[in-house]
Amino acid sequence: MSIEINKIRNIGISAHIDSGKTTLTERILFYTQRIHAIHDVKGKDGVGATMDSMELEKERGITIASAATFCEWNKHEINIIDTPGHVDFTIEVERSLRVLDGAILVLCSVGGVQSQSITVDQQMKRYKVPCIAFINKCDRSGANPERVVEQLRDKLGHNAIAMQIPIGLEADHKGVVDLASMRAIYFDGENGEVLRYEDVPAELLELAQEKRDELIEQASNYCDELAEAFLEEQEISAAMILKALRKGVLTRSVTPVYMGSAYKNKGVQPLLDGAVQLLPNPSEVTNTALDLDNNEEQIELGSSNSDPTVALAFKLEDGQYGQLTYIRVYQGTLAKGDTLINTRSGKKIKIGRLVRMHASQMEDIDKIPAGYIGALFGIDCASGDTFTDPKLNYSMTSMFVPNPVISLAIIPKDNKAQINMSKALNRFSKEDPTFRTFVDEETNETIIEGMGELHLEVYVERMRREYNAEVTTGQPRVAYRETITKRAEFNYTHKKQTGGSGQYGRVAGYIEPYSEGEFEFINKVTGGAIPTQYISSCEKGFKAGLEKGALMEFPVTGIRVEINDGAAHAVDSSEMAFQAAARGAFQEAYKKAKPVIHEPIMKVVVETPTEFQGTVMGTINQRRGTILGAQDEGPMCVVESQVPLAEMFGYSTVLRSSTQGKAQFTMEFSNYRQVPQSITEELQKKKAEEGKKGAA
Repeated sequence: MSIEINKIRNIGISAHIDSGKTTLTERILFYTQRIHAIHDVKGKDGVGATMDSMELEKERGITIASAATFCEWNKHEINIIDTPGHVDFTIEVERSLRVLDGAILVLCSVGGVQSQSITVDQQMKRYKVPCIAFINKCDRSGANPERVVEQLRDKLGHNAIAMQIPIGLEADHKGVVDLASMRAIYFDGENGEVLRYEDVPAELLELAQEKRDELIEQASNYCDELAEAFLEEQEISAAMILKALRKGVLTRSVTPVYMGSAYKNKGVQPLLDGAVQLLPNPSEVTNTALDLDNNEEQIELGSSNSDPTVALAFKLEDGQYGQLTYIRVYQGTLAKGDTLINTRSGKKIKIGRLVRMHASQMEDIDKIPAGYIGALFGIDCASGDTFTDPKLNYSMTSMFVPNPVISLAIIPKDNKAQINMSKALNRFSKEDPTFRTFVDEETNETIIEGMGELHLEVYVERMRREYNAEVTTGQPRVAYRETITKRAEFNYTHKKQTGGSGQYGRVAGYIEPYSEGEFEFINKVTGGAIPTQYISSCEKGFKAGLEKGALMEFPVTGIRVEINDGAAHAVDSSEMAFQAAARGAFQEAYKKAKPVIHEPIMKVVVETPTEFQGTVMGTINQRRGTILGAQDEGPMCVVESQVPLAEMFGYSTVLRSSTQGKAQFTMEFSNYRQVPQSITEELQKKKAEEGKKGAA
């Protein structure tokens, strides 16, 4: 692992489903001699592709299986990382994209820019990941790469420029003309591994010259020397063009487009050359961390092997030897025997076994230098943890984790499913801090909580497929809350006389709405009306009252309690008596304080082609949504809104069908807001019906 940092590329391959991402990766591994036989993605030969995606990824377009691997090309090392496909997993997407320095956007020459292409492109934009494009499947009937280049400009707003033109299309696709060097490239040999360079075919010469001039014109925007040479009609070398284009790619100002057919073994090697020549190395990307000792000030990280170590655990996997932690080293060197600090937990960790991953295989190594990606065993950590040299206290991500807003009850089929379910839940909650689980004390059901319907759906499916845990699920439940709208006083006496000593306690005061937090307790008792030792019992009693509101038994929030009077008995008063008095006082005042129900409101952002803007706004209005604004971003329109979570179930299906599958939405928790009276009545009716069923 002695390759210099400028010879490293950390890239992701992103694509719409069925654009040929897995086939392309398989060919890359073959041509870089990481594998010695090409397997069909469909698994017709009984083996399946090396990096094949799970069924669940194909069905939903969500990356689940880890597909981190590395290969070498022209003395450069390329780490290929899988990128999660869905923004519902906000934390995971952010962390994985943070690990990438560049990306290859794969498009189908027939389908062009499809809905998932739009999704992955928006994600790359959001995290400022430089990319090059590859138009695949030029051998298919209806292939039209020129139209796809136009779509890249019109639909995605990319400054796309063709690096090649195809030699023949559909069944006649033979190779490509490289416009920078003005050579025709043919792919001979059984698997296209032998590159044959020839002069540009006469019938394509005029088109190639025209396209090359376009390429040079674009590239000259990033290099004065090239612009001068172009204007003076001097000889322009391929190296000059690539050097200029690289500057444009690093600033995301230009997207070079390569062409070919991965399945027919054409165009992959020039694409690899492009990845090496045009995408950034780790030292050319700005990475920042938060200095936890200095008010979370943003610190720019270096990329030298001699700097104090900073590394990010970006993915966890349950392997046969225990937890495997995928790690990217940003600065310094991670070596066997080193002691580092996990800045989230503050625990020291000693580095044991270090490995490099190639799909499911691994090779042992002694160290991971800056810019590299590797994996380690035997480290107890969570996804997104930062490991640093003991001298530093940096975090790669601010550890804000939003509270879950939706829950589901899951019931295992039998004892075996119960054991497997526990293993799965333990792992998932460790990997994803927005996924939580607990056992409901009343019903004894296992409840899982998360950020949205899809979020929980995927984890339930993973339980079945990865852990063989057969579970059934209840209806999704929204995390409603209760609160009060006016001040109400209480003066409650708890008196109980049985054989022996009795129970006595009196508390007086008031409750009122509290907007700055969930609960505040104020003690204004004077003259020892309630002995000091019982004050904490009063607070405990009021807190116990918050667990279930009298309106609909939802948790109560946003309440301030003040006690200012009371009475005790020399013999019959006790901690238990004052806890009971406080609970009774809370129930007495709560009913008088006009309680209401609050519901979680989600910030919903829909990215849609502009022609569907009106339709999208209509779907939001129908769901009690409030439109906050809409703005055009190139060919796309971004509609921001706030919608109650209870109205968002099934929205993805409605959005897909009303926009021909071209719009996508992200959803995150915004705030709690009072439920309209008509909805409150509906909820109460539903609760009463559930109560009758339970009694029956």
